[in-house]
Amino acid sequence: MKRVPFRRSAGLMVAAAALMAAPALSAHASTPTAPTEQPYSEQARAAGLTDEQAGQLQRRVDAVLAQDPQARQTSANTLSIPGGTATIPAPGQPGLRDLAAPEAPRACNEGHLCITDGRGVNYDYYRCGYYDFNGIGDGTFNNNQTPGTRARFYNSDGSERWSHVAKGSGTASWTPVFHIRPC
Repeated sequence: MKRVPFRRSAGLMVAAAALMAAPALSAHASTPTAPTEQPYSEQARAAGLTDEQAGQLQRRVDAVLAQDPQARQTSANTLSIPGGTATIPAPGQPGLRDLAAPEAPRACNEGHLCITDGRGVNYDYYRCGYYDFNGIGDGTFNNNQTPGTRARFYNSDGSERWSHVAKGSGTASWTPVFHIRPC
């Protein structure tokens, strides 16, 4: 596979600086048509990750991609998933936390349902629909949708496991949740 050379333009330098300041490398980019069009490993290194950390991050991203054939990588650690986005924590960056001690629910944009699973993966749902969910472990949610909007969480057989009416947040075990209907 031919590697695309990394060019440091002024715009890319500004983007790299913004990435380094963010808790994760969550800059959004268009979905590439070929793997060589978006140098994600170069993007990770430009954000301050070592080659080893960039490799670890890509393996984490690849694991999520393997679980969801509709997911598309859009940056070094962000994926477009049905209904929203998933952001993988970068090694050595804030957001990678002790899995035994779930943190408080993260901030969530108005009208969104945000979830952090036990691996520290952040899911941000902003489209209504019924979606497969691949989160695992204990984590948090922030249902910041219009007041009264009910987010539903389903078992593997499609039966409703539990639901939550917006606005609010809390903790949950994501391992038994197989499907989500944000609104």
